[in-house]
Amino acid sequence: MFDGLRSGATESVFRALWDVPRLLRHPVWRNADPGQGGGRGVVLVPGFGAGGVSLSPAGWWLRARGYRPVNAGVGFTVGCTADLLAKLMRSTEEHAERTGRPVVLLGQSRGGGLARIAAARRPDLVHGLVMMASPVLDPLGAHPSAMRVALFLTRLAAAGVPGLLDEDCLHGPCFDEHVRTLAEPLRVPAISFFSRSDGIVPWQLCQDPCAECLEVHSTHTGMGFDPQVYELLGPRLAAWASGTILASSNSPSSTCSSPIVPCG
Repeated sequence: MFDGLRSGATESVFRALWDVPRLLRHPVWRNADPGQGGGRGVVLVPGFGAGGVSLSPAGWWLRARGYRPVNAGVGFTVGCTADLLAKLMRSTEEHAERTGRPVVLLGQSRGGGLARIAAARRPDLVHGLVMMASPVLDPLGAHPSAMRVALFLTRLAAAGVPGLLDEDCLHGPCFDEHVRTLAEPLRVPAISFFSRSDGIVPWQLCQDPCAECLEVHSTHTGMGFDPQVYELLGPRLAAWASGTILASSNSPSSTCSSPIVPCG
């Protein structure tokens, strides 16, 4: 089960950064095939309050393997969901046009949820979807400390501070619309990383039935710095880039049109 107090205490930026030297020493970082990605575009969507720097290692790792990563341009991902989606859709469309073909969306936490909505709405622009610790089954099911921050931002927005999450994004038509889209079947291959050590998002909320769910052992904030993530991500991205999809012994989900199997 998700132990809020104990789990939340494991999360910090400093603890996440502690994994950086381990990642840089790991073979999954050093052994790069620059032709792997073939110039495939990737749009990086950071998590709530994280900013683009949180996915910088992913960008470096992708670029060394021949992908073309760009930041989604959503800032710290603390704004209104509709506004953030508009920015993400614009970045996705522009990068698909720039690279001449659909792109991969890679998002962490709230960024993964935004990426999933974008993929459901515009599968013509999306080649594949990667979600890292994204609570797509319940976007309001995060650790109470994270929800307190979200509620504080809605109060600031109500007081007139621009560019922040507003009440309608948590309880209202905006929220209802986006939750419905989150539940829509995917028509692109997708993977969802989760960790039972996650101190922000209960791992069960990452079990997207339209994605291949992959367990790692990182913290929530440290997932983008975890070598295990890249060990699992590498061959799957390579399969997408080459036009093939990794096979599985499980049956495809009857509720999803995605060729990727549901979580076990």
